[in-house]
Amino acid sequence: MATMTYMQLLRGNRSFRRLWAGQVVSELGNWFNFIAALGLVRSVSASAPEATAIMLVARLIPFALFAPIAGAFVDRWSRRTVMIASDAARAVVALGFLLVGGVQDLWLAYTCSVVATLLAAFFEAAKNAAMPNITGDQGLLAGNALMFSSRFLLMSLGAALGGWASARFGYQSAFIINAVSFLVSAYSIWLIPEEKMREEKSVDEDAAMLEKRRGKERVSFWTDLQEGWKYIARYPLVMAIMGLNILWATGGGACNLIYDRLGGVVFAGQGGPEGDAGVAALYAAVGAGAFLGMLVARRVGAHIELHGATAKFIGWMMFVHGVVFAVGGLMPTLWTTALMFFISRIIVAMEFAVQETLMMRLLPDKLRGRVLTTDRAAEILVTSISTAFAAWSLHAITPQTLTIVSGLLSASPGLIWLALFAAGKLRMPAQFERADQPEEEEVLLAST
Repeated sequence: MATMTYMQLLRGNRSFRRLWAGQVVSELGNWFNFIAALGLVRSVSASAPEATAIMLVARLIPFALFAPIAGAFVDRWSRRTVMIASDAARAVVALGFLLVGGVQDLWLAYTCSVVATLLAAFFEAAKNAAMPNITGDQGLLAGNALMFSSRFLLMSLGAALGGWASARFGYQSAFIINAVSFLVSAYSIWLIPEEKMREEKSVDEDAAMLEKRRGKERVSFWTDLQEGWKYIARYPLVMAIMGLNILWATGGGACNLIYDRLGGVVFAGQGGPEGDAGVAALYAAVGAGAFLGMLVARRVGAHIELHGATAKFIGWMMFVHGVVFAVGGLMPTLWTTALMFFISRIIVAMEFAVQETLMMRLLPDKLRGRVLTTDRAAEILVTSISTAFAAWSLHAITPQTLTIVSGLLSASPGLIWLALFAAGKLRMPAQFERADQPEEEEVLLAST
Protein backbone atom coordinates (compact mmCIF):
# COMPACT_ATOMS: atom_id res chain seq x y z
CA MET A 1 0.00 0.00 0.00
CA ALA A 2 1.33 3.44 -0.96
CA THR A 3 1.95 5.75 1.98
CA MET A 4 2.00 9.53 2.11
CA THR A 5 5.18 11.44 2.76
CA TYR A 6 5.39 13.72 5.79
CA MET A 7 5.01 16.84 3.67
CA GLN A 8 2.03 15.45 1.77
CA LEU A 9 0.28 14.72 5.05
CA LEU A 10 1.06 18.08 6.64
CA ARG A 11 0.20 20.13 3.56
CA GLY A 12 -2.95 18.27 2.63
CA ASN A 13 -4.51 17.47 6.02
CA ARG A 14 -5.45 20.50 8.09
CA SER A 15 -6.93 18.46 10.94
CA PHE A 16 -3.76 16.42 11.39
CA ARG A 17 -1.66 19.57 11.16
CA ARG A 18 -3.61 21.14 14.03
CA LEU A 19 -3.45 17.98 16.15
CA TRP A 20 0.29 17.70 15.54
CA ALA A 21 0.96 21.37 16.30
CA GLY A 22 -0.87 21.15 19.62
CA GLN A 23 1.08 18.07 20.58
CA VAL A 24 4.39 19.72 19.74
CA VAL A 25 3.67 22.46 22.27
CA SER A 26 2.23 20.24 25.03
CA GLU A 27 4.99 17.62 24.71
CA LEU A 28 7.63 20.32 25.11
CA GLY A 29 5.89 21.50 28.27
CA ASN A 30 5.55 17.94 29.54
CA TRP A 31 9.28 17.42 29.47
CA PHE A 32 9.90 20.68 31.27
CA ASN A 33 7.57 19.33 33.95
CA PHE A 34 9.10 15.85 34.04
CA ILE A 35 12.69 16.96 34.53
CA ALA A 36 11.65 19.61 37.06
CA ALA A 37 9.46 17.16 39.01
CA LEU A 38 12.23 14.56 39.21
CA GLY A 39 14.72 17.22 40.28
CA LEU A 40 12.32 18.61 42.88
CA VAL A 41 11.72 15.19 44.41
CA ARG A 42 15.42 14.34 44.34
CA SER A 43 16.22 17.67 46.02
CA VAL A 44 13.75 17.51 48.88
CA SER A 45 14.27 13.79 49.53
CA ALA A 46 18.10 13.89 49.62
CA SER A 47 18.26 11.71 46.45
CA ALA A 48 16.44 8.75 48.01
CA PRO A 49 15.78 6.17 45.23
CA GLU A 50 12.47 5.23 46.85
CA ALA A 51 11.18 8.80 46.51
CA THR A 52 12.07 8.86 42.81
CA ALA A 53 10.49 5.45 42.30
CA ILE A 54 7.25 6.62 43.94
CA MET A 55 7.15 9.62 41.61
CA LEU A 56 7.69 7.41 38.56
CA VAL A 57 5.06 4.90 39.68
CA ALA A 58 2.64 7.75 40.39
CA ARG A 59 3.01 8.66 36.71
CA LEU A 60 2.33 5.07 35.61
CA ILE A 61 -0.21 3.26 37.81
CA PRO A 62 -3.19 5.57 37.13
CA PHE A 63 -2.73 5.02 33.40
CA ALA A 64 -2.68 1.26 33.86
CA LEU A 65 -5.82 1.31 36.01
CA PHE A 66 -7.92 3.80 34.06
CA ALA A 67 -6.78 3.47 30.44
CA PRO A 68 -9.24 0.63 29.63
CA ILE A 69 -12.11 2.71 31.05
CA ALA A 70 -10.87 5.69 29.06
CA GLY A 71 -10.80 3.54 25.93
CA ALA A 72 -14.41 2.48 26.41
CA PHE A 73 -15.34 6.09 27.13
CA VAL A 74 -13.84 7.52 23.93
CA ASP A 75 -15.40 4.75 21.82
CA ARG A 76 -18.79 6.00 23.03
CA TRP A 77 -18.46 9.76 23.45
CA SER A 78 -16.94 12.75 21.70
CA ARG A 79 -13.19 12.23 21.33
CA ARG A 80 -12.70 15.93 20.65
CA THR A 81 -14.47 16.97 23.86
CA VAL A 82 -12.51 14.43 25.92
CA MET A 83 -9.21 15.77 24.61
CA ILE A 84 -10.11 19.44 25.22
CA ALA A 85 -11.37 18.76 28.76
CA SER A 86 -8.30 16.68 29.60
CA ASP A 87 -5.93 19.42 28.45
CA ALA A 88 -7.78 22.14 30.36
CA ALA A 89 -7.76 20.09 33.57
CA ARG A 90 -4.08 19.21 33.19
CA ALA A 91 -3.23 22.91 32.94
CA VAL A 92 -4.67 23.39 36.42
CA VAL A 93 -2.97 20.30 37.84
CA ALA A 94 0.43 21.38 36.48
CA LEU A 95 0.28 24.45 38.69
CA GLY A 96 -0.20 22.25 41.77
CA PHE A 97 3.54 21.46 41.77
CA LEU A 98 4.14 25.09 42.73
CA LEU A 99 2.82 24.26 46.21
CA VAL A 100 5.63 21.78 46.97
CA GLY A 101 8.08 23.50 49.29
CA GLY A 102 9.71 20.70 51.27
CA VAL A 103 9.76 17.02 52.12
CA GLN A 104 6.48 17.40 54.01
CA ASP A 105 4.84 18.44 50.72
CA LEU A 106 5.99 15.47 48.64
CA TRP A 107 2.48 14.02 48.82
CA LEU A 108 1.33 17.01 46.75
CA ALA A 109 3.84 16.18 44.00
CA TYR A 110 2.71 12.56 44.00
CA THR A 111 -0.98 13.55 43.95
CA CYS A 112 -0.51 15.97 41.06
CA SER A 113 1.36 13.26 39.15
CA VAL A 114 -1.44 10.76 39.72
CA VAL A 115 -4.17 13.16 38.57
CA ALA A 116 -2.19 14.35 35.56
CA THR A 117 -1.58 10.76 34.46
CA LEU A 118 -5.26 9.91 34.91
CA LEU A 119 -6.19 12.80 32.63
CA ALA A 120 -3.46 11.81 30.15
CA ALA A 121 -5.03 8.34 29.90
CA PHE A 122 -8.25 9.86 28.57
CA PHE A 123 -6.41 12.23 26.23
CA GLU A 124 -4.20 9.50 24.76
CA ALA A 125 -7.13 7.11 24.36
CA ALA A 126 -9.07 9.70 22.37
CA LYS A 127 -6.08 10.75 20.28
CA ASN A 128 -4.99 7.22 19.37
CA ALA A 129 -8.53 6.13 18.52
CA ALA A 130 -8.98 9.19 16.29
CA MET A 131 -5.63 9.00 14.48
CA PRO A 132 -6.64 6.56 11.68
CA ASN A 133 -9.74 8.67 11.01
CA ILE A 134 -7.79 11.92 10.88
CA THR A 135 -4.93 10.64 8.71
CA GLY A 136 -6.68 8.06 6.53
CA ASP A 137 -5.10 4.69 5.84
CA GLN A 138 -2.46 6.01 3.45
CA GLY A 139 -1.38 8.68 5.90
CA LEU A 140 -1.40 6.54 9.05
CA LEU A 141 2.22 5.34 8.99
CA ALA A 142 3.49 8.84 8.21
CA GLY A 143 1.17 10.31 10.86
CA ASN A 144 2.31 7.89 13.56
CA ALA A 145 5.96 8.34 12.65
CA LEU A 146 5.65 12.13 12.57
CA MET A 147 3.70 12.29 15.83
CA PHE A 148 6.15 10.06 17.68
CA SER A 149 9.27 11.53 16.06
CA SER A 150 8.14 14.96 17.20
CA ARG A 151 7.42 13.59 20.66
CA PHE A 152 10.92 12.21 20.97
CA LEU A 153 12.59 15.26 19.46
CA LEU A 154 10.77 17.31 22.06
CA MET A 155 11.85 14.79 24.68
CA SER A 156 15.42 15.62 23.72
CA LEU A 157 14.89 19.38 23.50
CA GLY A 158 12.47 19.54 26.41
CA ALA A 159 14.75 17.55 28.70
CA ALA A 160 17.72 19.76 27.85
CA LEU A 161 15.74 23.00 28.09
CA GLY A 162 13.88 21.82 31.18
CA GLY A 163 17.13 21.02 32.94
CA TRP A 164 18.55 24.41 31.97
CA ALA A 165 15.39 26.33 32.94
CA SER A 166 15.17 24.53 36.29
CA ALA A 167 18.79 25.34 37.08
CA ARG A 168 18.57 28.94 35.84
CA PHE A 169 15.10 30.04 36.93
CA GLY A 170 13.98 27.37 39.39
CA TYR A 171 11.53 24.51 39.11
CA GLN A 172 8.52 26.83 39.26
CA SER A 173 9.17 28.17 35.75
CA ALA A 174 8.97 24.67 34.26
CA PHE A 175 5.60 23.99 35.86
CA ILE A 176 4.14 27.28 34.59
CA ILE A 177 5.38 26.57 31.06
CA ASN A 178 3.75 23.14 31.23
CA ALA A 179 0.39 24.63 32.24
CA VAL A 180 0.45 27.12 29.35
CA SER A 181 1.34 24.33 26.89
CA PHE A 182 -1.80 22.40 27.77
CA LEU A 183 -3.97 25.43 27.03
CA VAL A 184 -2.34 25.80 23.62
CA SER A 185 -3.00 22.11 22.92
CA ALA A 186 -6.65 22.46 23.95
CA TYR A 187 -7.10 25.35 21.52
CA SER A 188 -5.54 23.35 18.68
CA ILE A 189 -7.91 20.43 19.31
CA TRP A 190 -10.87 22.82 19.46
CA LEU A 191 -10.09 23.87 15.87
CA ILE A 192 -10.55 20.28 14.59
CA PRO A 193 -14.11 19.39 13.50
CA GLU A 194 -15.76 16.64 15.54
CA GLU A 195 -16.58 14.53 12.47
CA LYS A 196 -12.88 14.23 11.58
CA MET A 197 -12.23 12.14 14.70
CA ARG A 198 -14.68 9.30 14.11
CA GLU A 199 -15.57 6.98 11.25
CA GLU A 200 -18.45 8.37 9.23
CA LYS A 201 -21.81 6.67 9.78
CA SER A 202 -25.17 7.02 8.16
CA VAL A 203 -28.10 8.70 9.91
CA ASP A 204 -29.73 5.30 10.47
CA GLU A 205 -26.58 3.91 12.07
CA ASP A 206 -26.30 6.92 14.38
CA ALA A 207 -29.93 6.53 15.44
CA ALA A 208 -29.46 2.82 16.09
CA MET A 209 -26.36 3.49 18.19
CA LEU A 210 -28.21 6.12 20.23
CA GLU A 211 -31.06 3.71 20.87
CA LYS A 212 -28.61 1.01 21.92
CA ARG A 213 -26.95 3.38 24.39
CA ARG A 214 -30.28 4.27 25.93
CA GLY A 215 -31.27 0.63 26.27
CA LYS A 216 -27.99 -0.47 27.84
CA GLU A 217 -27.12 2.57 29.90
CA ARG A 218 -26.59 0.65 33.14
CA VAL A 219 -24.09 -1.84 31.74
CA SER A 220 -22.21 0.50 29.44
CA PHE A 221 -18.57 0.46 30.47
CA TRP A 222 -18.33 -3.11 31.75
CA THR A 223 -20.03 -4.41 28.61
CA ASP A 224 -17.76 -2.30 26.41
CA LEU A 225 -14.64 -3.52 28.21
CA GLN A 226 -15.69 -7.14 27.80
CA GLU A 227 -16.32 -6.58 24.11
CA GLY A 228 -12.78 -5.27 23.68
CA TRP A 229 -11.24 -8.16 25.64
CA LYS A 230 -13.21 -10.73 23.63
CA TYR A 231 -11.93 -9.16 20.43
CA ILE A 232 -8.33 -9.42 21.65
CA ALA A 233 -8.85 -13.09 22.56
CA ARG A 234 -10.22 -13.85 19.08
CA TYR A 235 -7.16 -12.65 17.15
CA PRO A 236 -3.79 -14.17 18.12
CA LEU A 237 -1.79 -11.52 16.23
CA VAL A 238 -3.39 -8.71 18.23
CA MET A 239 -2.73 -10.64 21.42
CA ALA A 240 0.87 -11.28 20.37
CA ILE A 241 1.56 -7.58 19.80
CA MET A 242 0.22 -6.88 23.26
CA GLY A 243 2.41 -9.65 24.67
CA LEU A 244 5.44 -8.16 22.94
CA ASN A 245 4.86 -4.82 24.64
CA ILE A 246 4.15 -6.37 28.05
CA LEU A 247 7.33 -8.46 27.98
CA TRP A 248 9.35 -5.45 26.84
CA ALA A 249 8.13 -3.58 29.93
CA THR A 250 9.70 -6.16 32.28
CA GLY A 251 13.05 -4.60 31.42
CA GLY A 252 12.09 -1.32 29.79
CA GLY A 253 10.13 -0.27 32.85
CA ALA A 254 13.37 0.48 34.68
CA CYS A 255 14.60 2.97 32.06
CA ASN A 256 13.45 6.18 33.74
CA LEU A 257 14.95 5.11 37.05
CA ILE A 258 18.19 4.19 35.27
CA TYR A 259 18.44 7.62 33.63
CA ASP A 260 17.82 9.33 36.97
CA ARG A 261 20.38 7.23 38.89
CA LEU A 262 23.12 7.28 36.25
CA GLY A 263 22.81 10.95 35.32
CA GLY A 264 21.79 12.37 38.67
CA VAL A 265 23.93 10.29 41.03
CA VAL A 266 26.55 7.93 39.50
CA PHE A 267 28.15 10.11 36.82
CA ALA A 268 27.45 13.34 38.73
CA GLY A 269 29.88 12.01 41.34
CA GLN A 270 32.52 11.10 38.75
CA GLY A 271 33.21 14.45 37.15
CA GLY A 272 30.16 14.48 34.90
CA PRO A 273 27.44 17.14 34.73
CA GLU A 274 25.80 17.76 38.06
CA GLY A 275 22.36 16.49 39.03
CA ASP A 276 19.62 17.69 36.70
CA ALA A 277 22.06 18.38 33.86
CA GLY A 278 23.27 14.77 33.82
CA VAL A 279 19.73 13.40 33.83
CA ALA A 280 18.74 15.86 31.10
CA ALA A 281 21.76 14.79 29.01
CA LEU A 282 20.65 11.14 29.05
CA TYR A 283 17.05 12.03 28.25
CA ALA A 284 18.28 14.28 25.45
CA ALA A 285 20.30 11.40 23.96
CA VAL A 286 17.37 9.00 24.27
CA GLY A 287 14.96 11.51 22.75
CA ALA A 288 17.30 12.34 19.88
CA GLY A 289 17.72 8.65 19.07
CA ALA A 290 14.01 7.99 19.15
CA PHE A 291 13.39 11.06 16.99
CA LEU A 292 15.87 9.91 14.36
CA GLY A 293 14.41 6.39 14.37
CA MET A 294 10.87 7.69 13.95
CA LEU A 295 11.99 10.09 11.23
CA VAL A 296 13.15 7.23 8.99
CA ALA A 297 10.38 4.85 10.08
CA ARG A 298 7.98 5.80 7.29
CA ARG A 299 10.43 4.89 4.54
CA VAL A 300 11.73 1.82 6.38
CA GLY A 301 8.21 0.62 7.18
CA ALA A 302 7.03 0.95 3.57
CA HIS A 303 10.13 -0.91 2.38
CA ILE A 304 9.87 -3.87 4.73
CA GLU A 305 6.13 -4.21 4.07
CA LEU A 306 6.76 -4.25 0.33
CA HIS A 307 9.29 -7.07 0.78
CA GLY A 308 7.16 -9.10 3.21
CA ALA A 309 9.54 -8.64 6.14
CA THR A 310 7.33 -6.92 8.72
CA ALA A 311 7.33 -9.78 11.23
CA LYS A 312 11.09 -10.35 11.04
CA PHE A 313 11.76 -6.63 11.29
CA ILE A 314 9.71 -6.27 14.49
CA GLY A 315 11.40 -9.25 16.15
CA TRP A 316 14.99 -8.48 15.24
CA MET A 317 14.77 -4.78 16.01
CA MET A 318 13.29 -5.53 19.42
CA PHE A 319 16.14 -7.93 20.18
CA VAL A 320 19.00 -5.76 18.92
CA HIS A 321 17.82 -2.60 20.69
CA GLY A 322 17.83 -4.39 24.07
CA VAL A 323 21.33 -5.75 23.59
CA VAL A 324 22.68 -2.31 22.67
CA PHE A 325 20.97 -0.79 25.71
CA ALA A 326 22.58 -3.46 27.92
CA VAL A 327 26.00 -2.54 26.53
CA GLY A 328 25.34 0.97 27.87
CA GLY A 329 25.71 -0.48 31.37
CA LEU A 330 29.33 -1.36 30.58
CA MET A 331 30.32 2.13 29.47
CA PRO A 332 32.68 4.11 31.76
CA THR A 333 31.40 7.64 31.18
CA LEU A 334 28.12 9.51 30.86
CA TRP A 335 28.78 10.34 27.22
CA THR A 336 29.58 6.79 26.06
CA THR A 337 26.54 5.52 27.97
CA ALA A 338 24.43 8.20 26.29
CA LEU A 339 25.75 7.05 22.91
CA MET A 340 24.59 3.46 23.50
CA PHE A 341 21.19 4.68 24.66
CA PHE A 342 21.00 6.89 21.56
CA ILE A 343 21.64 3.95 19.21
CA SER A 344 19.26 1.68 21.10
CA ARG A 345 16.43 4.20 20.78
CA ILE A 346 16.97 4.67 17.05
CA ILE A 347 16.38 0.96 16.61
CA VAL A 348 13.38 0.55 18.89
CA ALA A 349 11.71 3.70 17.52
CA MET A 350 11.65 2.23 14.02
CA GLU A 351 10.22 -0.99 15.42
CA PHE A 352 7.57 0.80 17.44
CA ALA A 353 6.33 2.91 14.51
CA VAL A 354 5.86 -0.19 12.36
CA GLN A 355 4.28 -2.17 15.20
CA GLU A 356 1.88 0.60 16.26
CA THR A 357 0.75 1.22 12.69
CA LEU A 358 0.14 -2.50 12.21
CA MET A 359 -1.98 -2.60 15.37
CA MET A 360 -4.05 0.45 14.42
CA ARG A 361 -4.75 -0.93 10.95
CA LEU A 362 -5.83 -4.28 12.35
CA LEU A 363 -8.47 -2.77 14.65
CA PRO A 364 -11.98 -1.62 13.68
CA ASP A 365 -12.86 1.96 14.59
CA LYS A 366 -15.61 0.99 17.03
CA LEU A 367 -13.16 -1.03 19.17
CA ARG A 368 -9.89 0.80 18.58
CA GLY A 369 -9.99 2.92 21.73
CA ARG A 370 -10.63 -0.04 24.02
CA VAL A 371 -8.04 -2.36 22.52
CA LEU A 372 -5.26 0.23 22.25
CA THR A 373 -5.76 1.43 25.80
CA THR A 374 -5.91 -2.14 27.12
CA ASP A 375 -2.58 -2.77 25.41
CA ARG A 376 -1.09 0.40 26.85
CA ALA A 377 -2.55 -0.20 30.31
CA ALA A 378 -1.09 -3.69 30.54
CA GLU A 379 2.32 -2.40 29.45
CA ILE A 380 2.18 0.45 31.96
CA LEU A 381 1.15 -1.88 34.79
CA VAL A 382 4.16 -4.10 34.15
CA THR A 383 6.33 -0.98 33.79
CA SER A 384 5.18 0.16 37.24
CA ILE A 385 6.03 -3.21 38.79
CA SER A 386 9.39 -3.20 37.00
CA THR A 387 10.16 0.28 38.32
CA ALA A 388 9.36 -0.77 41.89
CA PHE A 389 11.53 -3.89 41.67
CA ALA A 390 14.33 -1.87 40.06
CA ALA A 391 14.31 0.63 42.93
CA TRP A 392 14.42 -2.22 45.45
CA SER A 393 17.25 -3.93 43.53
CA LEU A 394 19.46 -0.85 43.80
CA HIS A 395 20.06 -1.75 47.44
CA ALA A 396 21.92 -4.84 46.18
CA ILE A 397 23.25 -3.98 42.70
CA THR A 398 24.66 -0.92 40.96
CA PRO A 399 22.74 1.19 38.42
CA GLN A 400 25.13 -0.11 35.74
CA THR A 401 24.19 -3.72 36.53
CA LEU A 402 20.53 -2.75 36.49
CA THR A 403 21.08 -1.26 33.03
CA ILE A 404 22.46 -4.57 31.73
CA VAL A 405 19.60 -6.59 33.21
CA SER A 406 17.04 -4.12 31.88
CA GLY A 407 18.45 -4.29 28.35
CA LEU A 408 18.54 -8.07 28.21
CA LEU A 409 14.99 -8.39 29.55
CA SER A 410 13.67 -5.91 26.98
CA ALA A 411 15.49 -7.81 24.20
CA SER A 412 13.91 -11.18 25.06
CA PRO A 413 10.41 -10.61 23.60
CA GLY A 414 11.99 -10.11 20.16
CA LEU A 415 13.32 -13.66 20.23
CA ILE A 416 9.99 -15.05 21.43
CA TRP A 417 8.17 -13.19 18.65
CA LEU A 418 10.54 -14.61 16.01
CA ALA A 419 10.19 -18.12 17.43
CA LEU A 420 6.38 -17.97 17.25
CA PHE A 421 6.48 -16.99 13.58
CA ALA A 422 9.16 -19.57 12.79
CA ALA A 423 7.04 -22.29 14.41
CA GLY A 424 3.94 -21.22 12.48
CA LYS A 425 2.03 -20.21 15.60
CA LEU A 426 1.59 -16.71 14.18
CA ARG A 427 1.42 -15.37 10.66
CA MET A 428 1.27 -11.87 9.28
CA PRO A 429 -1.88 -10.87 7.36
CA ALA A 430 -1.18 -10.87 3.62
CA GLN A 431 -2.33 -7.25 3.41
CA PHE A 432 0.73 -6.17 5.40
CA GLU A 433 3.20 -8.31 3.54
CA ARG A 434 2.44 -7.40 -0.06
CA ALA A 435 1.41 -3.96 -1.26
CA ASP A 436 -0.82 -5.30 -4.02
CA GLN A 437 -3.06 -7.52 -1.89
CA PRO A 438 -6.80 -6.75 -1.74
CA GLU A 439 -8.04 -4.80 1.25
CA GLU A 440 -10.44 -7.27 2.83
CA GLU A 441 -11.23 -7.23 6.52
CA GLU A 442 -10.87 -11.00 6.76
CA VAL A 443 -7.35 -10.78 5.37
CA LEU A 444 -6.45 -7.94 7.74
CA LEU A 445 -7.53 -9.98 10.73
CA ALA A 446 -6.01 -13.28 9.61
CA SER A 447 -4.01 -15.19 12.16
CA THR A 448 -3.81 -18.71 13.50
